[in-house]
Amino acid sequence: MQENNKGIYKSLFTVVAPIAFQYFMSSLVSASDAFMLGFLNQDSLSASSLAGQIAFVYGLFIMAFVSGCNVLAAQYWGKKDRHTVEEVLALTMRYSLLVGAVFTLAALIIPEKIMLIFTNDSELIRLGGIYLRTVALSYVLAGFSQSYFGIMKVCDLAGLSSVIGSLAVVVNIVLNGLFIFGIGPFPEMGIAGAALATVIARAFECVFILVVMIRGKCPPLRVKKLFRLDNSPLHKDYIRYTAPLLLNQLGWGGGVTMYSVIMGRLGTDAVAANSIASIVRSMIASLCWGIASGVGIIIGGMLGRNEIEEAKKAGGRFVRLSVLIGVGSGLVILAVTPIVLNVITLNDKAQYYLKFMMLMAAYYIIGNSLNSTVIGGLFPAGGDTRFGMICDIVTLWCVVVPMGMIAAFWLKLPVLAVAFILTLDEFVKIPAVYKHYVKYKWLKNITR
Repeated sequence: MQENNKGIYKSLFTVVAPIAFQYFMSSLVSASDAFMLGFLNQDSLSASSLAGQIAFVYGLFIMAFVSGCNVLAAQYWGKKDRHTVEEVLALTMRYSLLVGAVFTLAALIIPEKIMLIFTNDSELIRLGGIYLRTVALSYVLAGFSQSYFGIMKVCDLAGLSSVIGSLAVVVNIVLNGLFIFGIGPFPEMGIAGAALATVIARAFECVFILVVMIRGKCPPLRVKKLFRLDNSPLHKDYIRYTAPLLLNQLGWGGGVTMYSVIMGRLGTDAVAANSIASIVRSMIASLCWGIASGVGIIIGGMLGRNEIEEAKKAGGRFVRLSVLIGVGSGLVILAVTPIVLNVITLNDKAQYYLKFMMLMAAYYIIGNSLNSTVIGGLFPAGGDTRFGMICDIVTLWCVVVPMGMIAAFWLKLPVLAVAFILTLDEFVKIPAVYKHYVKYKWLKNITR
């Protein structure tokens, strides 16, 4: 039994390590933007944070499409049905590129109107409009690269996807410095420089992926399948499992975006502090998200091979591991708080807010680690994508967001009291998540 446990954890680490590292490297881009723009002025930092919510919302679509891909592809890959895996990739790419084109056009045509959703500060709207118009092309490019990264992780190429994504991050950070401050022959572009660096880094990802695909190192994309509108059973399955994931992502992400809307109405100090705390939390949470993704791939493969009882036991081990990872991540956040406070340049009020928001991030990540593993990993691995949708939407839109709006706009509570209320969502849903987990209805082989 102990030997079996070691095998399970070794498999998890093999998948999780590159995925977690890729998540961590991606979060470094936001940290780089915040750190460098913070040297310019607090308005540039706040504007890029609010404008970045558009990429966050777009990422929800991509996450849903890729997660739906993983639900099916992991089980078919476990079944060794590579032809169907290629079909799933084509379906995922079709929807990712279509939605990416919509976001690109919106950012090009109406960036200032988009910024009005998040803030009524005219300077933040102006700066955010510049950022969005410049970064617009990155959305459709991200649709291509993220879809491919998703299928590569399923097909035992997580290490290669991590290498490509991490190199793109390095390119992005280097170009950030060159474009934002105008180092060497480059003009000083400020907030537009951060946006342009993102576009170039996304293009780098796409070119790299095309090269490795042409060399046969990853599953090929059958272009003709992108435009083939069919009503096949596989397409129906993809829609069946992806639609709840998309609603879940939009419901959850919309709620999180509402946090930014609420904080955006509480002043630039609150926005700046919240953006820094969120970036640090995202960086530390990389391991949690990597575990959730890895758990889904491993359990999905086991279910595709009809190893139902083994998957059940492995799920229990992963749940216990997620709690330990969450506690460890919270302690890391507490440890880095003094460093963050000394490195980031904010005024006294924003600095005060940031100190306590970091404390909130430390306990929030425990619940986030557990729920990510169960709702984002175990349940979808067996095709159960509806429960997470219902749980997240009810928790956010019926409990936390209304409480946050009442606290901010009606009771007019202090900024930190509002921030505390907005960190309750992960803990409100734990009882329902655990009850659903122990029913084990999510343990299913969904391949045809």
